[in-house]
Amino acid sequence: MSKIKPFRAYRPEAGLAARVASFPYDVISSEEARELAKGNPYTFLHVGKPEIDLDPSVPLYDDRVYAKGRENLQRYIADGVLLKEAQPCYYVYQQRMGSHVQAGLVCLCSVKEYEEGLIKRHEFTRKDKEDDRTRHVSEQNANAEPVFLAYRARTEIDEIVEKVRSCDPVYDIVTEDGIGHTVWVVADQDDMADLTRLFGELPALYVADGHHRTAAAVRTGQALRAKSATHTGEEPFESFMAVVFPHDQLQIMDYNRVVKDLKGLTPEAFLEKVRAAFEVAPAPAPKPSAPRQFGMFLGGKWHRLTAKPGTFPAEDPVRGLDVSILQDNLLGPVLGIADPRTDKRIDFVGGIRGTAELEKRVGQGWAVAFSLYPTSLTQLMAVADAGQVMPPKSTWFEPKLRSGLLVRLIED
Repeated sequence: MSKIKPFRAYRPEAGLAARVASFPYDVISSEEARELAKGNPYTFLHVGKPEIDLDPSVPLYDDRVYAKGRENLQRYIADGVLLKEAQPCYYVYQQRMGSHVQAGLVCLCSVKEYEEGLIKRHEFTRKDKEDDRTRHVSEQNANAEPVFLAYRARTEIDEIVEKVRSCDPVYDIVTEDGIGHTVWVVADQDDMADLTRLFGELPALYVADGHHRTAAAVRTGQALRAKSATHTGEEPFESFMAVVFPHDQLQIMDYNRVVKDLKGLTPEAFLEKVRAAFEVAPAPAPKPSAPRQFGMFLGGKWHRLTAKPGTFPAEDPVRGLDVSILQDNLLGPVLGIADPRTDKRIDFVGGIRGTAELEKRVGQGWAVAFSLYPTSLTQLMAVADAGQVMPPKSTWFEPKLRSGLLVRLIED
């Protein structure tokens, strides 16, 4: 089952929504956040990245940063920037990026189900990042930014969401990056009951994006549970806020690689080693057109690499991924990148930046760049179902959720 609950969100009044909505904390740097926040006292960056209100010399994990985030959130509530919903509701959050549209349900999900593996993960988390987000959640006593989950699509859920979307939204804004964000309140008791029941019939949910936010919310709940004298399992800390999307609406973009050097090889010797596991040909386009194909920018031109049969276990949910094929057959054995999590010779470029960014990086001194075919939601769920994890930087979801449109205080 997948246990979900409605909740009373804190959200901006319609006239402020566009000014409050901000990029999530992990998409932009502190410097970028400071620039974006100039002249806008309402942007949720003051809560998600509160270091922007302190001197740049203050370390990111300093106590003052967490205290400032708590102070800013409390001030937004006290000043009426964020208003509390009159009753527990679900919400539908739609995003539009060009011709791509996705609509998810905003709800509370279960800490216990995460602990039991019914909310499935596909990535490892980094302890420093997890500790940081946990501190923000516990200090603010809030799920300030939603987790991004997915479920295997069901027609009955789609029909309810579509009915809600036929009504007037509470927000319909376009942010500076051209992405449309529309929010509806689901207050009808029958619709809420049906959604709760239908989600209860789903065998699992999947963490799509936001593994660190999820882990932070769960750790906060566990810590509060440990302090509870009379635990029932229904306490507010036993759930966390998420946007849950049907898998067939989500869009994963490519997550590409650049490498600093050829490990002492000449371009010719490097290409010869590459040919051991890949067919190499001139590329008709920078991006691969099918799985198990790769674009490679070397020496000012694009090459098309096609993995040779037998060089990878096609049925393995992890080692059959394109990111694994490239790592196991080229980045590791040819370029000596044994651990892409820690090796400083490799960097990762989200597909939203385009292949021109890869060419730019090579022009700036990186030796070679690789464009990959995007991982699919079906592959992601297969890895999670197998209880395994993907290699680092396997998925890049777009569009990103905006923060500040819906906020949940844990005490409510």
